[in-house]
Amino acid sequence: MTSKHELSALKYEFLEYVEIERGRAVKTVENYDHYLTRFLEQTGVSEPNHITDLVVREFRLWLNRQKARPGRVGSDHEALKKKTQNYYLIALRAFLKFLRKRGIRSLEPERIELAKVGERSIDLITTHELDRLLHAPEGVDTKEVRDRALLQLLFSTGLRVSELCALNADIDLSVSELSVRGKGDKVRVVFLSPEANKAVQVWLQKRKDMSDALFVTLGSRTKEGSENRLTPRSVQRIIKGYATKAGITRKVTPHVIRHMFATDLLSNGADLRAVQIMLGHANIGTTQIYTHVTDAHLREIHKKFHGKKGNQNP
Repeated sequence: MTSKHELSALKYEFLEYVEIERGRAVKTVENYDHYLTRFLEQTGVSEPNHITDLVVREFRLWLNRQKARPGRVGSDHEALKKKTQNYYLIALRAFLKFLRKRGIRSLEPERIELAKVGERSIDLITTHELDRLLHAPEGVDTKEVRDRALLQLLFSTGLRVSELCALNADIDLSVSELSVRGKGDKVRVVFLSPEANKAVQVWLQKRKDMSDALFVTLGSRTKEGSENRLTPRSVQRIIKGYATKAGITRKVTPHVIRHMFATDLLSNGADLRAVQIMLGHANIGTTQIYTHVTDAHLREIHKKFHGKKGNQNP
């Protein structure tokens, strides 16, 4: 009898634990499954106590020599990025923590160190480009009314595109705020600017469909006769189209608008902790990536106050 099946069974127990007890999104569970399956296949380990420092080291060497898949980040001539390699290690470390919690002997998860990666860069557009983007859908037809509401709502709330697509039309615009269920099934409150509130009101008055979704496709109906809910991919295409119309040459995605939401708040003096809550970040360290792009005002403060001699009486 091979005990590799036992380790595979433990993997599926771990995936169920991650989904049910930890409340992770289905996509996260699928990613963990992919990373751990590749680890088990490549290393050929048959029992939990076969996972050793040497096994992990050889797996890391194998990862480091892999090429990025065509169509993914990087071309087929580029090595797998350190950030991607770390996803495998994070999944393995979480699995080892699960084994330890179950009292199963294996490698200590703390033995696995992540690869060093450069500071995360943030894709941004200028405030002038953002203004042109928000006003690109200027028409009065149903599609442009919908898209104007979509863009204004994204910038006003900083929602993830998946959160935007999950919104339903039964929102109370009289309070200019709404509850959103984000990552980890956590609920937070986001706020609508007067511009976003007005744009959504106009969209709700303009639409003729009976769908529960706030944002729907136009001209593509379900079997029940209602419009289909917009998908994240559809939103990406919509934003790309208006970015081109607005004359923006750099890539613009829903997440770029989320970045602009965060940097706009911080640049105008918002507290980092408040921005963390509004973005739905579990860790404030994730929010801190925005701080280095909001320090432009420090240059002016330095210029204004550094090296100045006060009016002192002799």
